[in-house]
Amino acid sequence: MAKVLENITSKLKERKMHFTLIDPDKQTPEAAGKMALAAQNAGTDAIMVGGSGNIAQELVDETVIQIKKQSSLPVILFPSGASFLSKHADAIFFMSLLNSRNSRYLVREQARAAPIIQKLGIEPISMGYVVVEPGMTVGRVGEADLVKRDDTKSAIGYALAAQYFGMDFVYLEAGSGASQPVPVEMILAVRKSIDVPLIVGGGIRDEKSALGALNCGADVIVTGTLVETSSDVAGALSPIIKAVRSFQ
Repeated sequence: MAKVLENITSKLKERKMHFTLIDPDKQTPEAAGKMALAAQNAGTDAIMVGGSGNIAQELVDETVIQIKKQSSLPVILFPSGASFLSKHADAIFFMSLLNSRNSRYLVREQARAAPIIQKLGIEPISMGYVVVEPGMTVGRVGEADLVKRDDTKSAIGYALAAQYFGMDFVYLEAGSGASQPVPVEMILAVRKSIDVPLIVGGGIRDEKSALGALNCGADVIVTGTLVETSSDVAGALSPIIKAVRSFQ
């Protein structure tokens, strides 16, 4: 039963949402658990576990275990490849990097992972993933033909393709640590063109940038780098999550 997807879609009928992204490669599993608890206390709705590097499956497992020990929020894998799996996660964003030049990131890794996901019983949530300039590490590792910041036509095309493929979500990503978030004009254009929920991440570090994305139609805001670099995770996230909740 698609419990996590049902929970997200039900909440999105009432309000916008915020997800916290934690990269297992950036801190110890124990520290990741504490970060997840702080994010939960700040009001985030889910914990995404993911990263662009080649991360050992054992580290993914231990990070998810520690997060679930500390937090009661759903844990959703945001994988870089077929080895980025954990039976302890509640769900996985089963995503295709739609603007990759390499079929590995379009479907080959997914085909490798699918039987394992089925065996482990992890709930798959399909996603069309689109990387926008500057793209950062995910754009480089994923061999993406980055969508130019003024190329709304391409962004709409990829987003509509994801919807027509039957994917549950579209994710516009500027890249972890991006100096600028996805342009608001692009978010608005994509939102007007699709019916499925729109996730936006990368470069969102404050209330102003979050509000910009939300005002233009983002349904879910993802914050990652801010969490990794802050000594006060709850304090750093609170203004952003307050902005998200203001759209209830």
